[in-house]
Amino acid sequence: MSFKSRRAQRLGGASLLLLGAAATSAFAQDSAQDKSSTEIPAVTVTAPSPIVRRAVVPSRNPGRGARTARVRSREQTAEATPAAQAPAAPQQGVLPIVTNQFATVTVVPNEEIRREGGGQLGDLLFSKPGITGSSFAPGASSRPIIRGLDVNRVGILENGTNAGGASDLGEDHFVPIDPLATNQVEVVRGPAALRYGSTSIGGVVSATNNRIPDAMPSCAPSFQSYGLPTKAPLASAATSPCVTAETRTAFSSVDRGIESGVLLDTGGGNFAFHADAYGRTTSDYYIPSYPYLTDQSRPVNGRQPNSATRSDGASIGGSYFFQGGYIGASITQNDSLYHIPGIDGADHNTRIDAHQTKINVKGEYRPDAAAIDTIRFWAGATDYRHNEIGLADPADLNTDGIRQTFTNKEQEIRTEVQLMPFNARFAEVTTALGFQVGHQELSAPSPDNPGTLFNGLWDPNNSTRVAGYAFNEFKFTETTRAQIAGRIEHVELHGTTPDFPADYLPDGTPQAPIARNPSFTPKSGSIGLLQDLPGGMVGSITAQYVERAPKAAELFSRGGHDATATFDIGNPNLTIETAKSVELGVRKATGPFRFEATVYYTHFDNFIYRRLTGVMCDDDFASCGAPDGELNQAVYSQRNANFRGGEFQSQLDVGAFQGGIWGIENQFDFVRATFSDGTNVPRIPPMRVGGGVFWRDDNWLMRINLLHAFAQNDVAAIAETPTAGYNLLKAEVSYKTKLRPNPFGAREMLVGLVGNNLLNENIRNSVSYTKDEVLLPGIGVRAFANFKF
Repeated sequence: MSFKSRRAQRLGGASLLLLGAAATSAFAQDSAQDKSSTEIPAVTVTAPSPIVRRAVVPSRNPGRGARTARVRSREQTAEATPAAQAPAAPQQGVLPIVTNQFATVTVVPNEEIRREGGGQLGDLLFSKPGITGSSFAPGASSRPIIRGLDVNRVGILENGTNAGGASDLGEDHFVPIDPLATNQVEVVRGPAALRYGSTSIGGVVSATNNRIPDAMPSCAPSFQSYGLPTKAPLASAATSPCVTAETRTAFSSVDRGIESGVLLDTGGGNFAFHADAYGRTTSDYYIPSYPYLTDQSRPVNGRQPNSATRSDGASIGGSYFFQGGYIGASITQNDSLYHIPGIDGADHNTRIDAHQTKINVKGEYRPDAAAIDTIRFWAGATDYRHNEIGLADPADLNTDGIRQTFTNKEQEIRTEVQLMPFNARFAEVTTALGFQVGHQELSAPSPDNPGTLFNGLWDPNNSTRVAGYAFNEFKFTETTRAQIAGRIEHVELHGTTPDFPADYLPDGTPQAPIARNPSFTPKSGSIGLLQDLPGGMVGSITAQYVERAPKAAELFSRGGHDATATFDIGNPNLTIETAKSVELGVRKATGPFRFEATVYYTHFDNFIYRRLTGVMCDDDFASCGAPDGELNQAVYSQRNANFRGGEFQSQLDVGAFQGGIWGIENQFDFVRATFSDGTNVPRIPPMRVGGGVFWRDDNWLMRINLLHAFAQNDVAAIAETPTAGYNLLKAEVSYKTKLRPNPFGAREMLVGLVGNNLLNENIRNSVSYTKDEVLLPGIGVRAFANFKF
């Protein structure tokens, strides 16, 4: 056993002892401390399962006799709940724990997003247990990584449909979802893969906002009948208009950044509308020391060269509410211009100019039927394009131009039908059936490569996915529930295989590009058990079998990718990837001690990964092996692999202090990933442990937290170097209050300061291809203000 493995075991044992001691203390406090002093947030999640359990209330229509009207759960109608019935808002900083799902769900609520900031989802989630970000270009392109799995195994959704873009095609590509326009983020592991497709095998990151309203604005409680919580006739509802507004603003010192957003919601009659617009700009960010480990001769002047960003976006949407349902649509424009840090990026002044137009439609209908509870649907279409711009010759400024273009035209439709629960004697059974179809067209031309217009990273290719899935939940008792789910999908791809020179093939014969039309039929299934335990705890165990079809980039790539400085080579002979997983978890969401602990193990057959060979290339195969090549050769390959790890986080309210509550919190996560021969899977996050102290009351939140990442020495044998550990110290203070009537019209305010990397440490991200050339931002302060009108 390695020293690091023994150290992990010792730390894991220490964490369990700490957990036991804290739990004993907390349970003792339950009898001595007024539980009302800890306000627990009602955690809303929409992504994990298509089955939504609803409260049942007597019908308001006397003509229906004993029939009942089904209403939304409290979680899904928080905005549509009359003020007199709404629960008290939780205090800031309470750790949100989800206990009613069959796998681990991490929730980042609205107020935490406002406090944390971040230009990308990967930045927002960087320090969450079991999650990190790719941080290829911090603040500009950072994709979430879950348990060491990224790109083609992590789905990213916005309001239930694929986020689009090209972030799964290259680590340098931005995620077209800005936290500035997001109200909540959910990170779901486990059976969510069956709902959203095999490309979500590692998990799903779901961002939600109000761009398609599913309830009337909350300033007019009389509009509630439009928002689906009851089946009262439309004529009984008031039709007075209502308008709410929100502003979100922040300033950051480390990159001299400015961000601002405005959100508007209005409604009247049967209609609700939403509009938002946002923008952010940053300059090259400050760094603690010299960033380049491989070249000490370049001028830097205290900033990460070529790291400035600019982005903006806007959206407009609306919904029509009718008896028992609603239908709505939105159109969104995302634009971003950002620079790519690193030696090659700085030398060539590499930047990406990206534009996305996205149309989304969704709706819900609850028919007055004996068999069907709810019908839901989502549809989305995205038109994405970005140009990778830079100097062909760093010594000649006149060679500045487009080096690579990526386009993605994508459409998706998903429909779900939730059936009414029925009594099967041994359990109450609820079933949901789903159907999903998607189509994607990709191209990546480059004027630098010889041949035809499309002789770039790959020729134009397209793929079609059609899938059906079923979720069944069994409620054996009030404390014991189970879930069985399955999915089958058919994938067809159309593209051109790479042209390989003789040296790359066993028979020594060069291969010309050939049109290929591979198809795959992945099949997946899962089973889970959820059990209430003593002390308010909930235990879960989930087993999964998930198959994933190769994606077009893995099959058809064959050229230089300028921004990532790699020469990608696809493998047209890739087969279906299979993952067999087991996850065990224990969670507690109530009382002064709240925690969740999870362990998991996943075995992959034919794990697909991008393998760096150690060979350097320029722009074509003939250049590979040249001593002065600028691109790392990366070949898509398959091997069996094992992933195992665990996550823990907790929060303990120690006691009252100065009219509020003070307490401690901690976290721990690790993932170990090896191939079947014991060698390391490349670019895996390090083990991390952290903790801190907080104080909060109804208005104030103060917190200081230290996260320690251990050195990552478990690296691939070729073209990957060890990464030093770091300490990330953060502190924050925020103030939230409702305002008295004033000339500005603001009714609620949230303001605060957040200090990041207060130790000004050198932080390198072990999962980044450019970690030896890019430092994460140094010490900085972020000031933010959020007003609701």
